[in-house]
Amino acid sequence: MSVTEKRLNILGIRGLPAAHGGFETFAHHFSLWLKDQGWEVFVYCQHDSNDETAPPDGTIDEWQGIHLINLTSSGSGPASTIKFDLKATRHVLRQPGIDLVLGYNTAVFAILQRLKGRKVIMNMDGIEWKRDKWGPAAKAWFYVNELVGSHVCTLPVADHPEIAKHLERHGTKGVRVIPYGSAAITDAPATQLEPYGLEPGRYMISIARIEPENSILEIVETFSEEPRETKLVVLGNFRDDNEYHRRVRQAASPDVVFPGAIYDTETVSALRYHCRAYLHGHQVGGTNPSLVEALGAGNAIIAHDNRFNRWVTRDGQFYFSTKQQLKKIIADIIASDQLVTEAQARARIAHSESFTFETIHRSYLAALESVF
Repeated sequence: MSVTEKRLNILGIRGLPAAHGGFETFAHHFSLWLKDQGWEVFVYCQHDSNDETAPPDGTIDEWQGIHLINLTSSGSGPASTIKFDLKATRHVLRQPGIDLVLGYNTAVFAILQRLKGRKVIMNMDGIEWKRDKWGPAAKAWFYVNELVGSHVCTLPVADHPEIAKHLERHGTKGVRVIPYGSAAITDAPATQLEPYGLEPGRYMISIARIEPENSILEIVETFSEEPRETKLVVLGNFRDDNEYHRRVRQAASPDVVFPGAIYDTETVSALRYHCRAYLHGHQVGGTNPSLVEALGAGNAIIAHDNRFNRWVTRDGQFYFSTKQQLKKIIADIIASDQLVTEAQARARIAHSESFTFETIHRSYLAALESVF
């Protein structure tokens, strides 16, 4: 492979450097790593066309050796994202290199790339069209795009074996399984906890979107059934106009802390590192980045009992299907330092064996090399 061939174009994210979100975080770390392997990396970045400070369309900035292609899009929400994705797809048709598309929300546009003979690797994300939070129109859109994307792209990537099985049941061939990775957190300043009134080892934490399928209400209700010497921290964005969000807040005892959504990496790392246990109520999806990060922080993990979470945690943590099971696990974790220590050690092993950035990045590099 010559140097001129070693170019990767990344589509499907808002841009770099990463603000938050699994795909942006992956693209952030993978781009920098791939650059060190001798590749040129170009990332499409979305800007609001009404923002007077937005760079002109098609201009390229540089960030730590990564080329950022600036494109503007009007409007807001999904419509703006669709416009941006189409614009990025039309732009990339004139560029050399391999295309890595993160997510399939607008996978129908990949037809244009394939008609031009381009090599397209597509991360197929979760099974969005099955999620209860979407209405019929959105579900139909996701279903069509998943079907088209998985069959049109050169190489479909699933972040979990169960996602791969799902795609294969719908006729997709040659799915490659590559999960998310994360850094190992081996230390963090306890002073980061002080603004929230927390002490190391004296709180449990949940980091997730505040949605029914993430079991947030069940977790808060169960934890709040009795007074505890341990606190529960629920990280996430709460809106006053959201009925589910109001129910979660109303169910909380004084031992539950709602610090809101926190995007400062050092603060979140410290909150993870010093917790007694990480609570993961996700009922659906593939490899969840937050769960991988909990492994990387060496957390004891209390997870909803399903095939997605068990695979990521290697069956080495604590699992609940009912509130009664969750209640017992919480009590056991609070009472036993030994249970916590043993689970923390298993988390470190699972992370080091399967979910380090180096492992994931090399898997993606192998995927890139396979499509030449």
